[in-house]
Amino acid sequence: MSCIDVTIPLVTANRPLLLVTAAALIDGDGHVLLAQRPEGKAMAGLWEFPGGKVGPNETPEVALVRELKEELGIDTSVGCLWPLAFASHAYADFHLLMPLFACRVWSGEPHPKEGQRLLWVHKSELKNYEMPPADMPLVEAIRLQI
Repeated sequence: MSCIDVTIPLVTANRPLLLVTAAALIDGDGHVLLAQRPEGKAMAGLWEFPGGKVGPNETPEVALVRELKEELGIDTSVGCLWPLAFASHAYADFHLLMPLFACRVWSGEPHPKEGQRLLWVHKSELKNYEMPPADMPLVEAIRLQI
């Protein structure tokens, strides 16, 4: 058995915790939707799983349903999401905690509403796309579980 060598600082003083939520939207052929971060945003050009920040008084699931509507124009419900994995990653200015939910049921056709590019990628090819560091460990979870 081998593990990814990850160093997580024991002290995260002055580094706020940022809770975001993400979706692995999965089609019937095992393709997963990736969104490319648009110019002008941090980590522009990198590919990520759609989602966003969890707002005040929101659960990650409720936030994800809202974010998918805002970012992609699709409708789903909390009951269509199931927990798949999570990422915990220390960036320079914050520590990110990101639950990833799988979703196979939604209405509407995903289309970019925030200037991002979208791409359906087979789960076996996800590793070929440059992603933010927090997203990379999620690729293996998707490959093994969907």
